[in-house]
Amino acid sequence: MNFEEIRKKYLWGRLDTILTLFDLVLSVIFLILSYLINNIYIKGVGVGLLIAGVTSALAYFIRSKNVKP
Repeated sequence: MNFEEIRKKYLWGRLDTILTLFDLVLSVIFLILSYLINNIYIKGVGVGLLIAGVTSALAYFIRSKNVKP
């Protein structure tokens, strides 16, 4: 299985969902890292990513409700 088949099979039509989940996972990683090393700047990055992830998840939900294929 080459990259083109993998891309079409797993990412086609789901890229926005995958990127939103990646954003939320990345924010959790930054928040955990900030608590471990006690750095307020990394905590700010984690909170900013969390806000961006929730906002994009809400936008995706509203778009999927309004647009019906």
